[in-house]
Amino acid sequence: MVTNGVAMIGYIFGSTTPLESQLSLSSTQLGFIVTWRSNRNPPPRMAALSLSLLVLLAAVSSSLARGPSQKTVSPQSKSESAGEKKCPPSLSRGWGDEINWVQTYEEGLYKSRKSNRPLMIIHHLDDCQFSQALKQAFAQNKEIQKMAKEDFIMLNLVFETNDSNLTPDGQYVPRIMFVDPSLTVRADIKGNYSNRKYAYEPKDIDLLIANMKNARNILKNEL
Repeated sequence: MVTNGVAMIGYIFGSTTPLESQLSLSSTQLGFIVTWRSNRNPPPRMAALSLSLLVLLAAVSSSLARGPSQKTVSPQSKSESAGEKKCPPSLSRGWGDEINWVQTYEEGLYKSRKSNRPLMIIHHLDDCQFSQALKQAFAQNKEIQKMAKEDFIMLNLVFETNDSNLTPDGQYVPRIMFVDPSLTVRADIKGNYSNRKYAYEPKDIDLLIANMKNARNILKNEL
């Protein structure tokens, strides 16, 4: 505190009551008080210095009052925390995103033999209305989705392979074929139609379920 024309700066942290003085110029709720104990105007330089100190002290106190910043970490989603993985939609093509689809026929054969599970191959086309109708029925049937996910190696194709065993009665869609883990195409597992033996329609879902169970049971009965 200096008198005779020199500014006096009082700092009272946490106080909301200004200091009593004869000529009080300003006060803040943070407790910064600048007073003059002189009957004449303060020198310009000293006034500027006093104001600078006041601003600096206000900034420091404001920073201390806020305390250290904290970062908010968003919690992981349930599927991420459980380590669940979903098949990319580009592989499922709408036949079931929860199913772990393979990308190629060769990969399907390899995984079928390695896992000792039958390979189920769905031939279809995106611009085929019969394929789209079967796809919708297939994706909505919980029993089919469960078996496909747990008991089969699954592959859906929008093109033909080089294996002629997959076209025993021609290239048409939709067409569903099964290959057992010994890598034998099971031409004996058929649909309802004599002219398209491996075709299925939405009304044939029960038959498809029965054929999936048949393909699954081959492991127990023949292999």
